[in-house]
Amino acid sequence: MHVDVNSAFLSWEAARRVAQGEDDLRLIPSAIGGDREKRTGVILAKSIPAKAFGIKTGEPVAQALRKCPDLILAPPDFGLYERSSKAFMDICRAYAPAVEKFSIDECFLDMTGTGHMYPDPVAAASRLKDEIRDTLGFTVNVGVAENKILAKMASDFEKPDKVHTLFREELPEKFWPLSVGDLFLVGHATKEKLERAYIITIGDLAKADLESVQALIGKKLGKLLHDYANGVDDSPVVSQPEELKGYGNSTTLEEDVTATDAAHGILLALSDSVASRMRADGAKTQCVAVTIRGNDFHDRSHQRKLQDPTDATGEIYDVAKKLFAELWDGRTPLRLLGVSLTDLVRGEAVQMSLFDNEKKEKARKLDKAMDVIRDKYGADTIMRAGAIGAGRNVGRKHKAQIELKKGENS
Repeated sequence: MHVDVNSAFLSWEAARRVAQGEDDLRLIPSAIGGDREKRTGVILAKSIPAKAFGIKTGEPVAQALRKCPDLILAPPDFGLYERSSKAFMDICRAYAPAVEKFSIDECFLDMTGTGHMYPDPVAAASRLKDEIRDTLGFTVNVGVAENKILAKMASDFEKPDKVHTLFREELPEKFWPLSVGDLFLVGHATKEKLERAYIITIGDLAKADLESVQALIGKKLGKLLHDYANGVDDSPVVSQPEELKGYGNSTTLEEDVTATDAAHGILLALSDSVASRMRADGAKTQCVAVTIRGNDFHDRSHQRKLQDPTDATGEIYDVAKKLFAELWDGRTPLRLLGVSLTDLVRGEAVQMSLFDNEKKEKARKLDKAMDVIRDKYGADTIMRAGAIGAGRNVGRKHKAQIELKKGENS
């Protein structure tokens, strides 16, 4: 089964307000969005009545308000979202021996071995759906199928509060007539390439010659999407999260950055953030990458392999500055900066450089002291002097943390 919360952020806020005796946001034009006065304020979720006004997830709040001046706008509350996510997944765990959290608002359930307890899988899915709704006050869709890709596709059929199946014998009727752009992992560029080759539907992709598809969109992606179109997916439901493959943090800037010093301050704050998270997990990085986005919305990135693994903020920041100097022309206003750390080494079996010196040891002690303060009093209680002024760009409300999981980016 694949369980997906319907319009999660808005549903969770609506359920809280209904429990407090307030109006149900799901029944009126409403949305979850950032600060309407700031460029970074965007629509994170919207109600079905808001969708009727043409409001889209990801569009600027100001643009949404022009479409619907009476739009009710609620601020995001990530603490509420985490609590609500845990609550519905706890219910799911009572039904299945293995539950994999796929994102904050969706999960997979492996129902293998539960046939005696739940002889009718559709009835079991309906019972689960109803228990979540009646217990927690928000609705989910449940997809039932023989593997993960088909269950996920099924849960995305008609919403809200529905159970859908997508078994192999149902592919010709329910799955293959859909647009190829509806297939999981098919983005806009891939859709255009396939459609130019007259692969319009998922069925067209399923029946297409594999080598021809790979020539169009690449060998690995072509094989994966061709398998998906044919309902083939042998990936297991993994109960425990896989070990992180990397750490990253990027921020969309409230104001364009046009000065090197300002950019360096943001890079320092980003480097400190990702290094602190990495140290908490007992890892060191062997590769640092920097990403920039200009006001032309084009992203550019460079990465550099390190001679020795490190978890020191200062060393990571020094590399980030050099990469930034290679990337930026010194003129184009910047909208986004990001730092990521990959090629991780874990545990104590890390080769130390023969040239480690007292200065590096002092830097490590400083990092450790700052980590202890943040753990005890909160992440925003202490920052490096060089990052002062960057805080409003890399604060908790504005940062987009990226966790790179083994085998995929999310």
